[in-house]
Amino acid sequence: MARGVRIGVDVGTVRVGVAASDPDGIMAFPVETVPRNDAAPARIAAIAHERGAVEIYVGLPRHLSGAEGASAADARVFAALVAERLDTPVRLVDERLSTATASRAMREAGRSAKSQRPTIDQAAAVVILETVLDAAKRGNLGTVATTVAREENHD
Repeated sequence: MARGVRIGVDVGTVRVGVAASDPDGIMAFPVETVPRNDAAPARIAAIAHERGAVEIYVGLPRHLSGAEGASAADARVFAALVAERLDTPVRLVDERLSTATASRAMREAGRSAKSQRPTIDQAAAVVILETVLDAAKRGNLGTVATTVAREENHD
């Protein structure tokens, strides 16, 4: 894995969680919770630019069966909107259990469901990014992430 910051993104209907790695890809940490609105893709692109990110990973929420539903379609559209704003590769990564994993970890740390709301999306983004970093260390990143194709804009 080449050196550089990676960004993890958990797309929700109300909020978008953002995490980043250190340049060596050793650990992931929470960065920001972005309100989900029309400006959200631009904010994610700005965060990636500010941190000099070399890759952005957007969680693709599949059903446990592997099938994709409305949330996955939404994540694909969001990822494409981010990709339009950057030259940095944007990839989708399977994140079937990221929010559940993050919520369980926060409960185990003594955080109630209500107190989790402001930061659960960031924690889920950390889980997504940790999945990427772990897969890269094992040499099988290609099995969990796919690159988002940029739409050509011919105005």
